[in-house]
Amino acid sequence: VMSPSSSSALEMEIFQYIDAHQSDFIKDLKEWVAVESDSIQPHLRKEVMHMMALAADRLATLGATVNLVNLGSHQLPDGQVLPLPPVLLGELGKDPQNPTVCFYGHVDVQPAKKEDGWDTDPYTLTEINGVHLLIRNLYGRGTTDNKGPVLAWINAVETFRALKLAMPVNFKFVIEGMEEAGSLGLEKLLEEENQSFFSDVDYIVISDNLWLSNKKPALTYGSRGNACFFVECGSKDLHSGTFGGIIHEPLLDLIALLDSLVDSTGHIQIPGIYDSVAALTEEERKLYESIEFDLEEHRNNCGVKKFLYGTKEEILLHLWRYPSLSIHGIEGAFHEPGIKTVIPAKVIGKFSIRQVPNMDLSVVKKQVVDHLEGVFSKRNSPNKLKVSMPLGVKPWLADFNDLLYKAARRAIKTVFGEGPDFIRDGSTIPVARMFQTVTQKSVMMLPIGAADAGEHSQNEKISRHNYIEGTKLFAAFFLEISKLH
Repeated sequence: VMSPSSSSALEMEIFQYIDAHQSDFIKDLKEWVAVESDSIQPHLRKEVMHMMALAADRLATLGATVNLVNLGSHQLPDGQVLPLPPVLLGELGKDPQNPTVCFYGHVDVQPAKKEDGWDTDPYTLTEINGVHLLIRNLYGRGTTDNKGPVLAWINAVETFRALKLAMPVNFKFVIEGMEEAGSLGLEKLLEEENQSFFSDVDYIVISDNLWLSNKKPALTYGSRGNACFFVECGSKDLHSGTFGGIIHEPLLDLIALLDSLVDSTGHIQIPGIYDSVAALTEEERKLYESIEFDLEEHRNNCGVKKFLYGTKEEILLHLWRYPSLSIHGIEGAFHEPGIKTVIPAKVIGKFSIRQVPNMDLSVVKKQVVDHLEGVFSKRNSPNKLKVSMPLGVKPWLADFNDLLYKAARRAIKTVFGEGPDFIRDGSTIPVARMFQTVTQKSVMMLPIGAADAGEHSQNEKISRHNYIEGTKLFAAFFLEISKLH
């Protein structure tokens, strides 16, 4: 184990190198952002393939062994068959004395067009001064989600090689090109590789989310799951002049059902839904008190006038550790401009429940079905009711007292001069749960993007500060992990 003074001298050398090579790192990001690797639109699949090849070349240049694993093809709803992008499995270093850290990232992106409301071309990395003159922002699709963090990790590894320093850890890489389209084929590959590629992995790190604040770093230790429901009513279109007032209209049934799900304070009205939510411990409650969270800043970031709750603690608790229910839409109802006096025949309401640890998906499904059937039976409607759950993803929760988190906390303190907020994510991150369930290894989410990065949105960005300091953070983290062993 290095002495503190030799350790800090080494960090200084590494950080100076990263600062001196900022423009190279930004040039690399510009190259990657220029590839329109949108995994959702079929005509851009070849761009995703090109992006996977670029990532493979970049790792091979580092000296890594790279294997692009073919996943075959998949069929779209319209019958079109498309090749799935390969998953990149990379390996660098096999020193049995060193711990092995596996990094997961993705190089596909969400769709983006200038006419969607971007101020700049989404596929041309553009550097613009921020509101505060000290902050320079790098705009482009994928800068934060997830090309920037993937490159920052690779840049950190490259720094050790460039300085001819001994690698502090063994590196493994899992990089995919279908994350934005549901990570098709990834789980099967993880299961197949669990006894081989992952057998000597000690830790898994994912950097595919955001800080809670615009300024303070964060470590993420949990995310909610998601159960999506369809509620179907009715069978045949009718004329409102001929039948309005004498029949049970499917849309009225459906609106009554949807209205019964959640009240005006956001409380879910399905009996038993909160029964298995874990009680809040004193240790966790203190975590919430110490988190830096500016309600005003968060309101501005999401463009709303008022939240359901007035305190930081209440908002974060309801965002992270209590379930929520959202209604997404009604299929089959007339939604074009103008008026069409039809009684819609079959309507499908769509809603989802973000569930939290300890909530069992099969129990949640039964509670939802029982509740909706109970409400529906009181309406004495002859319409048919059908409730289905087409998608169910479980929540993820890690132990924030784990060694992996302690190492990351120290690295954050070294680079940013303050400890991180320990946060959970209100959304669903299937890949974290997937890695933890399949490999049974320690999994951590170590974000470098700020809260206002705009991932999935117009004008997605990463600040130059976050990109470069994030590279330093990853390098410092490698040193901290090596000290654990």
